[in-house]
Amino acid sequence: MELTLEEKQERVKDLRPIDDVFFEVFADDKDVMQEILRTILEDDGLIVTDVIPQSSERNLYGRSIRLDALCQLSSGAKVNVEVQRSDRDDHTRRVRFNASVITAKESYPGDRFADILELYVVYISEFDIFRKGKTIYHVENVIQETGELLDDGLHRVFVNTEIDDGTPIASLMSCFTRKMVNNPRFPLVSERVTNLKTTEGGQNAVCAVMEKYEKQAREAGLAEGRAEGRAEGRAEGRAEGEDKLNQLLTALIGKNRYKDIEEMTSNVEYRNKLYKEFGIA
Repeated sequence: MELTLEEKQERVKDLRPIDDVFFEVFADDKDVMQEILRTILEDDGLIVTDVIPQSSERNLYGRSIRLDALCQLSSGAKVNVEVQRSDRDDHTRRVRFNASVITAKESYPGDRFADILELYVVYISEFDIFRKGKTIYHVENVIQETGELLDDGLHRVFVNTEIDDGTPIASLMSCFTRKMVNNPRFPLVSERVTNLKTTEGGQNAVCAVMEKYEKQAREAGLAEGRAEGRAEGRAEGRAEGEDKLNQLLTALIGKNRYKDIEEMTSNVEYRNKLYKEFGIA
C-alpha cells in the first residue's frame, strides 16, 4: 500500500545522517561528500569527482561487502565512507576486509603493484572505537624497529560522534547525530539534510530505500518459513518463520537499524544472532 505524504514525513523525521538508510540517500551528492571529506581529511583542495552510494562488491570467494559510499577523487584515489551505529563487530578487521575487496575489485590482470589504487577508508561511528578520548584516529602501518611509516597505499581514518574535542571535525560529527542540521560551517550538509527531510522528493527517496530493505528482509523470512515447514513437515513452520521475521523487522525498524536488516537477508547466522538479541524465540 502506497504511503501518504504524512506517513512518509513521519517515517523520516527522526532519521539522522549517521543512520545508514538515510546516509545512503544523503551521500548521493558529490558536493556534500566533498565538504565532508575536505574536513575529515583536512584537505581544502580535495575534489570529489564521483560518488557511488550503497553498492555491493563481491570478492573472489563470493562474500559480498556493503559500501555505504565509494568516492572517486580527482587525484585518482578512492575513499570508502562507512557509517556505523552498532558496536557489535570487530571494526578494524571489517575495515581491513572491505579495503582488500575494493582493492582487488579495482585491480586488473597485468597491473603493476606500484599502480594499485590509493585507498582511504573513512569509518564514522557513533562511539569511540578505541576508547582513547579522541574524535579522530589515523591508522597507518609502521615499521616497529624504526618507527617509520610504511606507505602501502591504504589509509584508515576512524571518526566518531561521541567525543567532542572542539575541532571542526567534531563540529561536523555533531551534524551526523542531529535530526535537523543548521550549521554555518557546513552549508551543503545542512541544506542536504533539510531537503531530504522537508521536500516530497527527498522523503520519497528515503522511504524508497527503507521499503527496499524491508522487502528484502520479508522475502528472506518467507524463504526461512518455507524451509522450516519443509524440515518439520508441517505448514505451521512457514507461518512461524514469517511471524518471527516480522517481530524482528519491527524491532529493527524502530531503532533505524537498516544495515542489520540488509545483512540478515543473506546471512542466516547473523539473523539468528538478532533473534537472540531481541529475545525472539
